[in-house]
Amino acid sequence: METRFILSLWVFSQLGAVLGDSVRSNEPEVSGSEEGSVTLSCSYETSYTAGVSLYWYRQYPNRAPQYILRRGAKGITFSDAADFAQKRFSSQATDSSTVLNITTLELADTAVYLCALQSAQ
Repeated sequence: METRFILSLWVFSQLGAVLGDSVRSNEPEVSGSEEGSVTLSCSYETSYTAGVSLYWYRQYPNRAPQYILRRGAKGITFSDAADFAQKRFSSQATDSSTVLNITTLELADTAVYLCALQSAQ
């Protein structure tokens, strides 16, 4: 019997963002099946042109957000991920959006997922 669960995507407050920057989720909830995969996405706007870092976090009830990964965009290329995220979590980014891919879904992936923007300093 297939186990289905819902991953919720919310937008995290921006980190180090310039006035007028914005980040928004492209879908409020995404459902997935155990062992399946999902893609979460956020769009962003920024006046900063010299590179940005796009972060993904997840949060369980009554817990602090947990860092998953970050990826560079708008002219800078890098990626970094937490140890637990190395195999099943990946991200892509463009000059206006970022996605988080989660494969081989587990029940423990049921959480609120947060995306955030930080202008390169």
